[in-house]
Amino acid sequence: MFQVRIHGRGGQGVVTAAELLAQAAFFEGRHAQAFPSFGSERTGAPVVAFVRISETPIRVREPVMMPDGIIVQDETLLHAIDVFSGLSPQGFVVINTTYTFEELGLGEYLSSEIQIVTVPATQLAMEHLGRPVPNAVLLGAFAALTGVVSLDSVTRAISERFSNKLATGNSSAAAAAFEIVQSQLTKERGEPADA
Repeated sequence: MFQVRIHGRGGQGVVTAAELLAQAAFFEGRHAQAFPSFGSERTGAPVVAFVRISETPIRVREPVMMPDGIIVQDETLLHAIDVFSGLSPQGFVVINTTYTFEELGLGEYLSSEIQIVTVPATQLAMEHLGRPVPNAVLLGAFAALTGVVSLDSVTRAISERFSNKLATGNSSAAAAAFEIVQSQLTKERGEPADA
């Protein structure tokens, strides 16, 4: 079972991101569950959502305490709460930011087995949607980093969830994030750009 925890703030589409990721897994014939955990339910308050993806039926219902993957939709949460709590030593992290790992204070993770990528998801959302909602954008990045779901499944989930204009913008932003992460991974591995 692959478990994901999504951290963000109210109004950033955290719950929708979890639902889209679960739907993408369903499209690939797997079992999935998505559910939120709210504190104070207001715009800007920290919000967490959870996703489980499995080849077999999922029987657990509690929050994800030991995630294999983490999506951080708001970089300000990195020093406000322990977003890395319980993360697998070989886990995956996608962070919405324009800063480097060092600027974020995450340099210690560069030598670990944890795979972390940063994506300017809010900027991509503004370019493709005209709105600062990074949720679907980060799912494209997550698909590229983990391979847990395909970009096609993510964009299909987006298309089924949103109207034409929103679906098109979100899908193109997710595809742009997917390309950014693939490029980052290619550089890290020292592969030629066309590999």
